[in-house]
Amino acid sequence: MIITEPHPAGTAFAHPALFYRDAEEFLAGTVPFVLDGLEAGDPVAVAVPDPHLQLLRTELGPFAEQVRLINMSEAGRNPGRIIGEVLSPVAYGHPGSHIRIVGEPVWPGRTTLEYPACVLHEALINLAFRDRSATILCPYDVTGLAPDVLVDAAVTHPVLIERGRAHTSPDFAPEQIAQACNRPLPEPTAAIRFPFGVDQLAAARKLVAEHAACAGLDEERIDDVVLAVGELAANSLRHGGGSGLLRLWEEKGHLVCEVSDTGHITDLLAGRRPVSARQLSGRGLRMVHYFADLVRTRTSPEGTTTRVYMRR
Repeated sequence: MIITEPHPAGTAFAHPALFYRDAEEFLAGTVPFVLDGLEAGDPVAVAVPDPHLQLLRTELGPFAEQVRLINMSEAGRNPGRIIGEVLSPVAYGHPGSHIRIVGEPVWPGRTTLEYPACVLHEALINLAFRDRSATILCPYDVTGLAPDVLVDAAVTHPVLIERGRAHTSPDFAPEQIAQACNRPLPEPTAAIRFPFGVDQLAAARKLVAEHAACAGLDEERIDDVVLAVGELAANSLRHGGGSGLLRLWEEKGHLVCEVSDTGHITDLLAGRRPVSARQLSGRGLRMVHYFADLVRTRTSPEGTTTRVYMRR
């Protein structure tokens, strides 16, 4: 199967979605993309769930050694990590080169809790890499995903590829997804409340550690969630009016830690941009995304609420 692209890889940014129905169509849509990139001398990376990673590794044979292979099931378990930790190191690690990435952030098995963060990630790719010479091909399982997921894919991708043919998506409008994902978050049925200021930071961290232990997190994960919440609380003190509200509860196998304040995040890519080794600030939200299993945020001129989910 030969894929015809209306916007072939070159000097511009391209973000097509590949709709596939089975393993054969998945391979037919991804293997030529990878091999053409290698032949052109482009750096190539593949970030897909482990079963597809093994399929591609086998199909590529010795060429697999020339490709950066990433297990998206682990590296992208928190969709908020993907731009900063998975795609950016490839996209910006080869200055002057056009890069090719196969990235599958949405797959059957993603939960309804995770999905809003997944579709927001797909929308933000268009903003994050619009000035980079790159092609990021995103496969979608037509038979395993819900119809509304495929509808959203047409909104977040300017080009759709199906059965070897590509066409421009008439529904492409990623800013609509960004707005839709910035709605008020559902209220928990019950939660522990802890208002904090600068003098209560230590007590807030202690409270998080105690509840993380009660929720069954191991010592390393307790340290992770304490660090993540500490960064959010510190942001509240610096940028959110000097105080905040911490809430804790358990939901669908997760410990949830929420920090609210009166600040307003206007940068859609906050916490997802690459951070240089010499940069002394701007790492807090990046660390939150790195340690958490899921992050959801609602922000407006009235204030910001950020939820950190840690699997038990």
